[in-house]
Amino acid sequence: MKLRILIGCLMLALFSNAQSTANKTAAKKKTSERSKTIAILNFNSLEPLLHTKSDKTYIVNFWAMWCAPCIKELPVFEEYEKNNPNVEVLLVSLDFPEDIATKLKPFLKKRGITSKVILLDDPDANSWIDKVYPKWSGAIPFTIIFNAKNRSYHERPFNNIQDLENEVNNTLKNK
Repeated sequence: MKLRILIGCLMLALFSNAQSTANKTAAKKKTSERSKTIAILNFNSLEPLLHTKSDKTYIVNFWAMWCAPCIKELPVFEEYEKNNPNVEVLLVSLDFPEDIATKLKPFLKKRGITSKVILLDDPDANSWIDKVYPKWSGAIPFTIIFNAKNRSYHERPFNNIQDLENEVNNTLKNK
């Protein structure tokens, strides 16, 4: 009888340890995904990411940590991407490269942002803004929704998930 109890306790301890290890591994994976290197690109390197020959939907959002409307809409993009795994979201930060480790990564971690983030470091904004969209004033947030056939530009924040869903659906309708 004592042997059965001892074996039962050992099995329970082993199972608990395995479950704990699995949970820690999953947590580390999520943390490492968020702490990935944030690429620093100039506009020439970013520009190919603004086009596709695919039917896959892309959402590219230009934002910065100092932009209150940008910060407010980030959870909308996170939720949309989570609910639509066939959509790729790219957050293009306009913050300073020297702030990546000390400000940007902690900011993203604190807010649970897991979407892909890159930093655009190109001082000639007057040149690249027109290349993105000639009617863009340069104000942020600014979002592009596109696939190979359709494209829309939004120089405004998205207030909620329904607002973003409506714009994505309107964009993807055959025009």
